[in-house]
This record gives sequence, structure tokens and C-alpha cells, in this order.
Amino acid sequence: MDTYTILDTHQLLTDAPFTTPKSPTVYKLRDLPLEKKPREKLLSQGPGALSNAELLAIILVQGTTKEDVLAMSKRMLREYGERSLLGVINPETMSKELGIPLTKALQISACAELGKRFFKETNTGTTIINGPQDVFNHLHDMRGLAKEQLRGLYLNSHHRVIHDEVISIGTIDANLVHPREVFRPALEYSAVAIVLAHNHPSGNISPSLADIEFTKQLVESGKIMGITLLDHVIITKEGFASVPVNYS
Repeated sequence: MDTYTILDTHQLLTDAPFTTPKSPTVYKLRDLPLEKKPREKLLSQGPGALSNAELLAIILVQGTTKEDVLAMSKRMLREYGERSLLGVINPETMSKELGIPLTKALQISACAELGKRFFKETNTGTTIINGPQDVFNHLHDMRGLAKEQLRGLYLNSHHRVIHDEVISIGTIDANLVHPREVFRPALEYSAVAIVLAHNHPSGNISPSLADIEFTKQLVESGKIMGITLLDHVIITKEGFASVPVNYS
């Protein structure tokens, strides 16, 4: 199995469970039995009993005239991915991409930021990344995403993940993602190395020319900054592959 070596640079730097066979009707949240409604369920059973979609529905409070709040929550998690919701930086972009009111995107962004601040150190240093198989195992949530997503794993000198960030959502291209967006968290969290990963929803594990050029650019930027880009891993539902770039 391939393993990573960090060099010491010495630099300072719906589903729809309530439809019936005889009718295509999808019941609204108000039609659910009282004990199955998210708020009542939270009161009676505690937050641990709720699904992520149910918890998100409580945060969003209500849906729109076109979409029930629970259906909206399920769709958002399905299309954007749980990590992407937590890592959202621009609520306006989320609003446009998911077709939800800006107020909803702002609510999610605010809650995500609170979560980051309250529990910033909870998972620090618990995961060690020694090779692409470790990346694939750690980023299991990316395998089935419908949208392409770029993630950064920021490591200390002992290969431990000290930060995990969604850098961008959409086509990975050097013209669209600037190196500063990749290296900013490395400086913020004092990381000595980075492992990038992005998913191919098509299932094609082969890197594109854009993937290769983007990675080359980041390797060179990392050399200047004294921060090693160890790997750029492509993830699909069935497997993974590293972008073939000379890291020496």
C-alpha cells in the first residue's frame, strides 16, 4: 500500500414512506402522527433519536409553498452531502444551487459555524492518514454524492488530521479554485501537509486533464509555502485513485 512521507521543510511559514399503492399522494409534515413529527419526537425521545433530516427540519422550521420542510431537508442532504452543509461558506451559492430561500441557507450557515466553534477540538488528531486507502476510508461520505466536491485534509507532522474542510463544490478546475483557498486552512491550523480529495459522481476513476493541471499548480504553490501536498485522491462509489503527478 502506498504511504505518505511528510518532508521537514524547516520553513516558518423523500424517501416518501407515507404514500399508498392506490394514490400518489405524499403526505405533508402536518399529516404525520404527532409522535413522528420532528419537534415532538425530540421532546419525547431526545435528539439522538432523530435522523439528520429531522434535525435539519427543526432548524429550518418550515418549508415553502412548493416543498414540505422534511422533504426539503432530505433533498438538501441528498444533493449537497452532510459535510458540504457543514462547510458552506457562501449561503447565496447554496441558495441558488439547491433552490431554497436565502433565509434557509443563512440558518444552516449560522448553525454550522456555531458547531465548528463549540466543538472545534472534538475530533482533532483522531485520524491518521498514511496513504490513499486511509483517505478513501476517512472520506466515505463522499462516495455517493451527486455533486463534485473538493475536500482538504490538513495534517500535522505525525500524519494526524487536524482539520477537514470542504473547499469547493462543483467542477474542479485551476481556473475556478485558487490555491489560496486550498492553503488558507493550512496556515490557519498550522498544518505541515495537505491531502486533497474530490469525487467523480460519474463513477469514472480516471483523472481529467483539469485534475492533473490543478494538482501540478498546487504542488508548486506548496513548495513555495513550505507546505507539502502529499496526494490528490479521486473517489468514486467503487474505489479510488491518485492523480499521477510527480511530487518529488
